[in-house]
Amino acid sequence: MTTLQDAEKGALNVTLIECPTNTVKIVRTPEVDGYSAVQIEIAKTSKRLMRREFRLDTHQTKEEALADATNYITEQVLGVDAFAVGDKVAVTGITKAKGFQGVVKRHGFKGAPASHGHKDQERMPGSIGSTEPQHVIKGMRMAGRMGGVKATSPKLKVVMIDVVKQLIAVQGAVPGINGGVVAIRTIRK
Repeated sequence: MTTLQDAEKGALNVTLIECPTNTVKIVRTPEVDGYSAVQIEIAKTSKRLMRREFRLDTHQTKEEALADATNYITEQVLGVDAFAVGDKVAVTGITKAKGFQGVVKRHGFKGAPASHGHKDQERMPGSIGSTEPQHVIKGMRMAGRMGGVKATSPKLKVVMIDVVKQLIAVQGAVPGINGGVVAIRTIRK
């Protein structure tokens, strides 16, 4: 994250996202494929290409999905000029993976007091089940892997677009590591 100065609002905490040129490779239509989607090739590095498919028919009728699919053609180039300053966007990415964590860090448990008979118990979860079912109840918050899952930051505002440097600045934080691949989509009003 970085800070941009605005004449009216003052300092804005923003995340800069580099948007290299994306090319539409496949357009899927409901008549041929049974659903409406666009497959985009992302040039992450100079030697490595990545493809992602975006569904267009979620929460739409078939006629609306077909109309959305006809807006795209093969080998069409998509860039930051598809967005405008003031647009509301949702940014989806893979969160930072933190490995195997205990209940204090993973779920925010308080832990036991550090005095009088609590030797080696400060960060323990406590009781995990009752005597009647005689097994651990499904959904019990316990230690385990943390992070590394798909997450979306909704309703972020676009505050700056630099077409020459292929940068877009959104107000707020986005999920993922520095240099990670994220998907940006506009929110329909």
